[in-house]
Amino acid sequence: MDLPHTSRLTAERLHDDHLGDLCRMHGDPRVMATLGGTRSDEETLIFLRSNLDHWTQHGFGLFVFRDRAGGAFVGRGGLRHVEIGGKDEIELAYVIAAFWGKGLATEMAAALLSLGIDRLGLTGIVAFTLTTNMGSRRVMEKLGLHFERDIRHAGLLHALYRSVADGL
Repeated sequence: MDLPHTSRLTAERLHDDHLGDLCRMHGDPRVMATLGGTRSDEETLIFLRSNLDHWTQHGFGLFVFRDRAGGAFVGRGGLRHVEIGGKDEIELAYVIAAFWGKGLATEMAAALLSLGIDRLGLTGIVAFTLTTNMGSRRVMEKLGLHFERDIRHAGLLHALYRSVADGL
């Protein structure tokens, strides 16, 4: 599979060597404020294992993104199966841990959406965030995703968006 990339970001398929970067990101209260709170290193290891298993089962999943200029860890993102309202959906997931306010979340998410629709032929791609996370909602809207409804996910109220490729 071709790796998603942008003019400013490179991607690496998620692997065990990313645990340290993920632990630092998952332990940062600013980053995790809109993702249900910080995670312990043990919880992050479980997260990593689960997402590595997703790659094995489905042939796609999460990537780690780095700054093309210097190789610094920027965040993670990808496409993965998630259950919403008892239905299996494909989630466009993205988290920026560094370099905020530079449009990198939009770049990352656009590259991932293109991967899903254009290269993997996926339909039914959704993205969701806390209803109060206006920055992430703007990213989804810039990508042409349409607000569908509010949902409960992980016990919290989220705004669910769906890709244009679904005919909405």
